Amino acid sequence: MLLRSFGASIGANARISPSARVWAPWNLTVGEEASIAHNVDCYCVAPISIGAHATVSQYAHLCSASHDISDPHMSLTMLPISIADQAWVCAGAFIGPGVDIGAGAVVGAHAVVTRSVDEWTVVAGNPARPLKRRELRNTRQIDGD
Repeated sequence: MLLRSFGASIGANARISPSARVWAPWNLTVGEEASIAHNVDCYCVAPISIGAHATVSQYAHLCSASHDISDPHMSLTMLPISIADQAWVCAGAFIGPGVDIGAGAVVGAHAVVTRSVDEWTVVAGNPARPLKRRELRNTRQIDGD
């Protein structure tokens, strides 16, 4: 309710930990059934979008701003971050400005992501590199009849 009162767009049944930190909540969009865990840092200088059924795990840092190191005044730069539906940003991961995390992608724990991640791809490391495709098991129950 508090984030909504400051302009955040929060979907139905989204779960946001009270310890999550959101700078400029009017730049935050969270889809339905999405989850932002405890101590996540959303630095929303530019818009940050988290899709439906996406998860951002504890201590992750979503940082949509940086500084221009070629400018003697180190002026602020900002680019949006997008985390698509069904994606998972694991514990302690860093997502930098201008990064898009594709639908169903997984960012491993403590990964540093400075480039966009393709859909249904698992990445990890510093810098984050693709490890494999994410494939879901068929969980359909089969009757014995």
